[in-house]
Amino acid sequence: MKLYGYVRVSTREQNECRQYIALTEFGVKLCDIYMDKQSGKDFNRKQYRELIYKKLKSKDVLVIKSIDRLGRNYEEILTEWKHITNEIEADIVVLDMPILDTRRNNDLTGTLISDIVLQILSYVAQNERENISQRQAEGIALAKARGVRFGRPRKPVPPVFFPLYRKWKNKEMCRKDIENELGISKMKFYRLVKMVETSSTSIFK
Repeated sequence: MKLYGYVRVSTREQNECRQYIALTEFGVKLCDIYMDKQSGKDFNRKQYRELIYKKLKSKDVLVIKSIDRLGRNYEEILTEWKHITNEIEADIVVLDMPILDTRRNNDLTGTLISDIVLQILSYVAQNERENISQRQAEGIALAKARGVRFGRPRKPVPPVFFPLYRKWKNKEMCRKDIENELGISKMKFYRLVKMVETSSTSIFK
């Protein structure tokens, strides 16, 4: 039996020390702790795959601080849990949730309780992630409705384009001549036209 630890933080977080401390206090050696600085949306992580598919063997123990360090996708967490416990035949210990310790729950009742708790926690983790995404989408939609623009600021219409636009609208000048005079493409020309005609302060409305 060998103890392995897994630590995951997103690229925006810098709190991996708390996880390292918890794992080493449990007895995991620093050299046996694998860490990814990556989102938990899936399990395509370099260090995780190195640990699970090359290092972890039958009777070994995988230690994580909390279930969301394993991942955030409900279905994939369950799939990985079953792969580790059933196929590799290793144990898992979740430090923040002692009931999720497969070493202690080898009987039928213990296994059933662990499975139920795992599914509930995994569901909550994924549901929160989806709620955050939904709130972000709703916030963006409301901001757009208020006129807030996202992304790079759009360059203003060059002043020289306005008199040429007026001539084009009055059929005094063709599009091709304007493109040649300004050195712009057909796509750029119509983009400038759209900017002029959709501007709330356009003098040509």
